[in-house]
Amino acid sequence: MFNLKKLEDFISKKECTLLGVGPMSKNCVDAAIELANDFDVPLMIIASRRQIEASELGGGYVNNWSTEEFVKYVSSKDKKKNLILGRDHGGPWQNDSEKEQKIDFKNAMENAKKSFYVDIKSGFKFIHIDPSQDIFKKISVDEVLNRVFELYDFCHSTAKELNKEIFFEVSTWEDGGAVNSVEEVDYVISKLNKFCEERKFSKPYFFVVRTGNHVMEMQNIGTFENMFKNNLEPNEKQKVLKNIENCNKHNIKIKEHNADYLSDDILKIHPKLGIHASNVAPEFGTTETKALLNILEKNNLTNEKEKFIELCFNSEKWKKWMLPKTQSGKLEKAIISGHYNFSSQEFLELKKQIENKINDIDNLDNYLKEEVKKSIFRYMKSLNLVS
Repeated sequence: MFNLKKLEDFISKKECTLLGVGPMSKNCVDAAIELANDFDVPLMIIASRRQIEASELGGGYVNNWSTEEFVKYVSSKDKKKNLILGRDHGGPWQNDSEKEQKIDFKNAMENAKKSFYVDIKSGFKFIHIDPSQDIFKKISVDEVLNRVFELYDFCHSTAKELNKEIFFEVSTWEDGGAVNSVEEVDYVISKLNKFCEERKFSKPYFFVVRTGNHVMEMQNIGTFENMFKNNLEPNEKQKVLKNIENCNKHNIKIKEHNADYLSDDILKIHPKLGIHASNVAPEFGTTETKALLNILEKNNLTNEKEKFIELCFNSEKWKKWMLPKTQSGKLEKAIISGHYNFSSQEFLELKKQIENKINDIDNLDNYLKEEVKKSIFRYMKSLNLVS
């Protein structure tokens, strides 16, 4: 059973930044569960609607899990109850099929509510409301806020109806490299506070603030590292510090997205800056894919390697991650998109062939899981979750 007091005591005692792990694969989920239990520390698993989705809405690409199956699986493995399940980017058009079918706003909102309902019923504790996307038009911050309020009200009523305790995370802008201005953060927080006070709702536990991070290809091309390591862009740095200060003033915790590929030195200053939580996802997927390719290389499985690269490249799941003038070739694109294909029938058949031919490890999944654990542990250590 999730215990908020236990979590807050841990944060206070450790002076740490919480880590949100994107569930990029079953091995990634298992890695997070084992690390949280081995070190007896809280870890958040933050699932996008693409990764994990309600069965009614088609499930997700990670292990082909529905929300219901995913929660049951994690709950059965999480012996010390250190895993905190959360919805990442819940809202209209946050599921690829909705974009592909170009469904209208009304139906997109209904799907978002169906997804949230199953999240809450199944046992997700943190509900990230993010209606910043609109596939038909550019929307103002006030339009986004109106959508936030509708979904906030729905989730609050649903939790009450189902007798579930939930906590909110709110975004009102898409992830990206820019740093939020002090004025826009103040404006949104004031509107959120007013909404919650009028309805006697609890305020968001996390508020997503853009700190300059931006992930493309296999790198963080944002400005955060330059601001705080190289002392460049002082005006942007002051915005980040002021936004942290203002969120603290309102007793709302800052959540940072896109912390992938940051250096250890930069991660280590996160707790000192007062960033309460950071999300990391694509890096764990590329870590596992590189580990698989390494095994194929070491075992001279050239044919299997080429088949895997071709499968990933043809999936075209790499497209949204590419820089405009990319120099990346087929191999890099396969690494970026590898994890999207781990649950496909074609890959599962290829994987069986690989397992029958490798001779330097006993269990392929255990090897891949251990490599992902190293990647997650780097963040745990740097963010002061473990000594």
